[in-house]
Amino acid sequence: MIPVMRPWFGPQEQAAAGEVIASGWVAQGPKVAEFERAFAEHVGAAHGVAASSCTTALHLALVLGGLGPGDEVIVPSLSFIATANVVRYVGATPVFADIDPATGNLTAKTVEAARSPRTRAVIVVHQGGVPADVDEIRAAHGELLLVEDAACAAGSTYKGRPVGADAPMAAWSFHPRKLLTTGEGGMLTTGNAEWAARARRLREHAMSVSAADRHSSGSSAPEEYTEVGFNYRMTDMQAAVGLVQLGKLPAMVERRRALAARYQEMLAGVPGLVTVRDPGYGEGNYQSFWVALPEDFPMSRGDLLTFLAGRGVSARRGIMAAHLEPAYASDGPYDLPATEWLTANSLILPLFHQMTEEEQDTVVAALHAAAGL
Repeated sequence: MIPVMRPWFGPQEQAAAGEVIASGWVAQGPKVAEFERAFAEHVGAAHGVAASSCTTALHLALVLGGLGPGDEVIVPSLSFIATANVVRYVGATPVFADIDPATGNLTAKTVEAARSPRTRAVIVVHQGGVPADVDEIRAAHGELLLVEDAACAAGSTYKGRPVGADAPMAAWSFHPRKLLTTGEGGMLTTGNAEWAARARRLREHAMSVSAADRHSSGSSAPEEYTEVGFNYRMTDMQAAVGLVQLGKLPAMVERRRALAARYQEMLAGVPGLVTVRDPGYGEGNYQSFWVALPEDFPMSRGDLLTFLAGRGVSARRGIMAAHLEPAYASDGPYDLPATEWLTANSLILPLFHQMTEEEQDTVVAALHAAAGL
């Protein structure tokens, strides 16, 4: 089967992890600090705070922002369910907004339609690595805290700069489905030094002095626990792999963009088929290559997924809609027509760094056959 995604690992990652194991310090330590600095510099942020996942990084962002019971946070339903879940973690209420079907992202207008007097923040997702127009949203809703869910967007650009460069807070994922992976793991980036310092404490049970700092200083003074914190740490083994992956990120983006352009060209002859593309204000990393089926496509999406699997092609349903899941459906009804159209009619095709043109030809040929071409 041609997989949807395959991480690009090699001997460099193995060696980096092995060096950490040989050092004897495998928990959060110097490699995590090095990875934080390197990643923050890469995305144009002043501070990076490594975490155990993008979900935990988003949770920290909302805690830092002071969100809590009685507050509403606007989120896209068209996103992995964690985007909505973190709002509930702090006791606030997620309010689902619709998206632009061309990008899969929130817009200033869709945010406006979801606002109320209780709205205090917006989580803007750069869905599938396609940059959202954050300047437009800031201009219209500047009094709200804007948190960027950049889980999929490492390597994407917005108006010529890295996505998240100007974000008050941005959260990143290093899950294996992402370009840059550490197995599991995430990062919070910010330009606010106080937020960064507090996030570092909170991720380690809110200890006044981190375990790594206490060890390196040789201090025997007991630490204090300044508030209720969490266990959201990254390990040095993960960070060592992340540093290698960060060095490979530009090549990954270049290769995926070339393969995406080839998909777009080869699928142009399928009547009515919509393919993901760059918006006019930025360039995506093509973390996912999704297509949306026209109403008159010869088979349903479910039948198409089965058909592709029979041809040796692994594909996935399109991006989920959280408001349709049991955890949130009872909070409705919702009026999100663009979200429901895109989640019902889209699927994600294979795209990964090592993908060959022959494998891509197989995917396209199977889609052509399904379309009756």
